[in-house]
Amino acid sequence: MSSISFLVKISVLILWDINGNLSFSLYRFSLTLIDTLDTLVLLNKLDEFEEAVKKTVRDVKFDNDIVVSVFETNIRVLGGLLGAHVMADVLKQRGERMQWYRDELLHMAKELGFRLLPAFNTTSGLPYPRVNLRYGVVSPLSRTGTESDTCTACAGTMILEFAALSRLSGDPIFEENARKAMDVLWEKRQRGSDLVGTVINIHNGDWVRRDSGVGAGIDSYYEYLMKAYILLGDKVYLNRFNTHYSAIMKYISQPPLLLNVHMHNPTVNVRSWMDSLLAFFPGLQVLRGDLKPAIETHEMLYQVTKQHNFLPEAFTTEFRVHWGQHPLRPEFAESTYFLYKATGDPYYLKVGQSIVEKLNTHARVPCGFAAVQDVRTGTHEDRMDSFFLAEMFKYLYLLFSEKSQLPINIDDYIFTTEAHLLPVSLSTTQPPCHTNNTEPQAHEDDLFSYSCPSAQTLFPNNPTFAKTIRDSYKYLTGVGRAQQASSVRGIELPLHDTGLEPVEFLKSMGISLTPLTELVSASQGSAFQDSQKGVYKLKLVAEVSHTPEHEEVVPLIVQLISPPFLGQTVFTAGPAKFGTDLTKQQHGVKGSIVKSVPYTACGPIENAVELQGHIALALRGDCMFAAKARRLQEAGATGVIFIDHREGSSSAETPLFQMVGDGEPTDDITVPLAFLFSKEGATLTAALEEHHNVDVLLLPKEKQLGKEKPEKLNIKFRLAKEGELAEGETESTTIQLVLEQSETDTETNNEAASLIRENQETCSSLQKDPESSP
Repeated sequence: MSSISFLVKISVLILWDINGNLSFSLYRFSLTLIDTLDTLVLLNKLDEFEEAVKKTVRDVKFDNDIVVSVFETNIRVLGGLLGAHVMADVLKQRGERMQWYRDELLHMAKELGFRLLPAFNTTSGLPYPRVNLRYGVVSPLSRTGTESDTCTACAGTMILEFAALSRLSGDPIFEENARKAMDVLWEKRQRGSDLVGTVINIHNGDWVRRDSGVGAGIDSYYEYLMKAYILLGDKVYLNRFNTHYSAIMKYISQPPLLLNVHMHNPTVNVRSWMDSLLAFFPGLQVLRGDLKPAIETHEMLYQVTKQHNFLPEAFTTEFRVHWGQHPLRPEFAESTYFLYKATGDPYYLKVGQSIVEKLNTHARVPCGFAAVQDVRTGTHEDRMDSFFLAEMFKYLYLLFSEKSQLPINIDDYIFTTEAHLLPVSLSTTQPPCHTNNTEPQAHEDDLFSYSCPSAQTLFPNNPTFAKTIRDSYKYLTGVGRAQQASSVRGIELPLHDTGLEPVEFLKSMGISLTPLTELVSASQGSAFQDSQKGVYKLKLVAEVSHTPEHEEVVPLIVQLISPPFLGQTVFTAGPAKFGTDLTKQQHGVKGSIVKSVPYTACGPIENAVELQGHIALALRGDCMFAAKARRLQEAGATGVIFIDHREGSSSAETPLFQMVGDGEPTDDITVPLAFLFSKEGATLTAALEEHHNVDVLLLPKEKQLGKEKPEKLNIKFRLAKEGELAEGETESTTIQLVLEQSETDTETNNEAASLIRENQETCSSLQKDPESSP
């Protein structure tokens, strides 16, 4: 595919709307012109770039009585000027172009920086969300300065541009103010969860909105912590990012979803939909080196685009449209580019191709591209934001380009959130600002956080590891999968006020909740918490085992047989309706236990080599038992012991149940399976951690205790005839018992022998009193 064939020519830098009418520039200065300058360089439009810089220097003025967004002006205009200055300087140093250039763009950036600085004049140091470029925020003429709140991303997305401006101009005031704002956000994080909220009061630092996620309102704060470390080399930013990232992966990441939670109660989701801005996060995870969750979330997003052509502004956990707009956002293309750079997998070129094709098919208009008003109808909106040219074109062009085609070494630069290029060499320009003494210090045990996970280590000798991860989410939205007619039964389940026990019980039988999120409006307040009580719609995803009344669940046991246990430690376990039938195994199944990685076994098994020939331990939850069993069997496990994820559950207090399949045929699962409740599982895992090598025996409980019912036991009563009497017996009528045993194990034979002895005693008594015989 040609790397430039899909691009419109943007060398004509007059912005027209989709109807062909001349459009005024946003904020009365040439926003699109400035935001697109360094894109021209990457596209090798060097003549057009030089001409555009001349027009910018000549025509753009900032002394205007207009109120602007501090956040948008910083990332689009200030960032655009700095990126263009860096590119102009590079071209000038080569001696071929821009020889007339005397840092005019840098001077303009510094002027704009000073016009933004009044926004930081608050008690906390967090900036006002808006500022008047001529009158600041306190003047009666400013028409701003009355705001009390700002979003976390608005305050936390200044450090790259302001630090670069300080280090390029030599004036530290910009970096100092941006750094202070970052410090406030860090200090105001929720210490229990290490998460931040979405909206904060700029005067006292109190949180106004406490929902926490990685999408709109917070997104680029996390991005700028990581990138500030890359650009400036200050480990303070890396320490903060790692702390937040651990919290994100613990609470917000629910692979492949990223769901908002309460920052102070992070186990509770605050909504059941996601916004499209979170599509940047896989790209950030690539920078962090965490490829597996990046691949998972990106694949989920790709499946959504297959279903709706573009990412809707918001979509539900069932991948339905929540908000239908698509303003040509570039975040998904950004993550696609970073994943291709990290993996080299041509799959991501195909993803990029699909982006290009859908833009040309559904967004292209005679004078450019138009935002989509509703992805369900495909209607257009009369707008094309500057980030479409600044970011979308840039990432798509880089995705399809070879390094040799680029006029610069792209690896020498870091992208801002608006995809402007800043050189990583800035870290050597001057020392970082004075660090906060309250910063957490990295301990020796935490030094791994300064390095990136190795794909070769995680997925040894597996060049298709990305495909292996993606395959789990291939048909996530149902698009592309052959649909089979099935009858889905809807049932109503009134929940008790005391909790979700009925739901957990149904889940254990293979019934999955289908949340009716589209019926809950945002105006209903804490809808999630309220919805835990009331009526749920359920979908039967696996056939429940209809055990006849006379057929009981046969309990299993997990017996620890290696030293020092030597069979004395025994746990009661639940059976499965699929896999090896342990009741038909004469001696049970024996093996050493190894914990699965991941512990839930809901993704590709990372320690397959260790599992070969051993019994795997896996945690219940996140996916069906059958899916876990298949993965572990394919990894080489000879059996699986599932451990309940509900804390405190035990076989003494909770009825045993049979694990069931996932609605698909389970004949392919041939390993034995057992289920332990939480308390028993905790004891087993503690034994493994202490002794490292623990052998167990899996078998039915009755067989182990010697109480297995014989297959056949016939007892015949008959009167002894003459000639059959033993020596010394009288000829009087006697009753003799004859037992015909089936072939059973030793324990059963012993039990039968005991029964024979009892019956022999009965016979003796009958001989003494013949009249008592039947």
